[in-house]
Amino acid sequence: MGWLQRLFGQEKPEDAKVNPDPTLIADNSESGETIPLERVGLNGEYDQSGLAKRVALAFDEDSQFDEIDSIYVAQLGSSVVLKGEVATQEILAQLVETARGVSGATDVQSDEVSIV
Repeated sequence: MGWLQRLFGQEKPEDAKVNPDPTLIADNSESGETIPLERVGLNGEYDQSGLAKRVALAFDEDSQFDEIDSIYVAQLGSSVVLKGEVATQEILAQLVETARGVSGATDVQSDEVSIV
């Protein structure tokens, strides 16, 4: 089971993007403002958990993370929060590096991840 399915109960949408093109991000039609990058969903739409879902998609797209099922991804504003357990510090460092590479992530908090 992939990260998006496990964490958010959804399959990868056909045109999903980890880092959407900023020129294609949908406008918030009610206020006329663009969507904050941390709220951009998998297809450029507004999504309260957009950043966390795009981080999960980035993890799905990297085969080195296929066997990890003990980490959870959340977001606090533009900060990505990782929680759970991993086998090594190296794996954690790779997860953090991947999460930092997602558009809109200004910080990655991993203090709630245990090395077991």
